[in-house]
Amino acid sequence: MNFKKIGVIGGGTMGQGIAEMLAAKGLDVMLVEKTAERLDYSYAMIETSLDKQLEKWAITQAEKKLILSRIQKVTHFAELSSCDMVIETITEDLEAKQKVFNQLDQVCPSHIILASNTSTLSLTELASSTMYPERVIGMHFIHPVGKVDLVEIVRGLKTSDSTFEDTKAFVDEIVEKKGVMIYESPGFVSSRLICLFINEAMHVLQEGVASPEDIDDAMRIGYQFQHGPLEMADRFGLDSVLAALENMFREYGELKYRPSTILKKMVRAGQLGMKSGEGFFKYDKDGDRV
Repeated sequence: MNFKKIGVIGGGTMGQGIAEMLAAKGLDVMLVEKTAERLDYSYAMIETSLDKQLEKWAITQAEKKLILSRIQKVTHFAELSSCDMVIETITEDLEAKQKVFNQLDQVCPSHIILASNTSTLSLTELASSTMYPERVIGMHFIHPVGKVDLVEIVRGLKTSDSTFEDTKAFVDEIVEKKGVMIYESPGFVSSRLICLFINEAMHVLQEGVASPEDIDDAMRIGYQFQHGPLEMADRFGLDSVLAALENMFREYGELKYRPSTILKKMVRAGQLGMKSGEGFFKYDKDGDRV
């Protein structure tokens, strides 16, 4: 397939990252949000991200303008009918995602690939809300999208070979990231392993074995992680980590996936990590540790 215009549904952290990355690769992007206000906010956050790169001499002013000019703000699904692929990246809620896919099914031609950025939910179940389940596939980008060169391409039970091959070509050749094929399983590979790592770090903290700083330093310095497990959780969003663990606990029924008490408490208190300015550590408006 010839990919030129991509729809991105959801203007949260991941939607912003995916839209910015696609536009930087020369693709036209249709960014969709529920309201014009949320759409304006998402667009402003993408502009802020580009400004940070501008300050670090990573891009020029002309490149910034070009990237922003490729992102079109959209509030109605009907406008996505002209896209060559649509990527859904709303919150991890099965019913909400199924509703989105059902609407897409009605406006997008049957040959257009419908991808989900879900990290734990069943692609087969998502595809069941469509008339053409063979065109539904998982395309799990990892935060921060612009810096992580990996995409998990997840096949549902009915995903066709041609859908997979076209998606793999899109990831490898156009987006220029490493696409790894995953057969559907709760948490896939990356979320399943990293969430267990993060959850165990929280148990270690809860038991008073070490401080948050020392736990993170032990893994970051000792094993060359870019961030320690607790800072990773802050950057992913503690609510997102909790949702992933709860879904895997429900699907697998194994105690190792049960979220730690400290994670639940922090989410209830609204300490969601970088997005709220405070989690295990504190962050400024640019997302840097304070």
